[in-house]
Amino acid sequence: MKLVVITVCYNDLAGLKKTIESLVPYQKNIINQLVIDGNSKDGTKEYLAEVSKGSTIKYISEPDAGIFDAMNKGIALATGDYIGILNSDELGLFSRSLISY
Repeated sequence: MKLVVITVCYNDLAGLKKTIESLVPYQKNIINQLVIDGNSKDGTKEYLAEVSKGSTIKYISEPDAGIFDAMNKGIALATGDYIGILNSDELGLFSRSLISY
């Protein structure tokens, strides 16, 4: 089973950090985490560049037409059996049965 987690954000660095940190215990079960950033100006791009090194996190940072456009970008890039969407500032509390498959 391959799980992809998509996180969309815009100028919510603090919330994005919480979301990414909440997924750390599950990283071995996640094929990748895609962060779709709407070209934030609050340090998000720099944080993503650093945190993505050597991890399962991939990201793009570019202007978009809103949250649903960002989600659709993530879905188009996702490869895996299951897709989960967590907005920035949401926590990754997945079912243990799903992630331990």
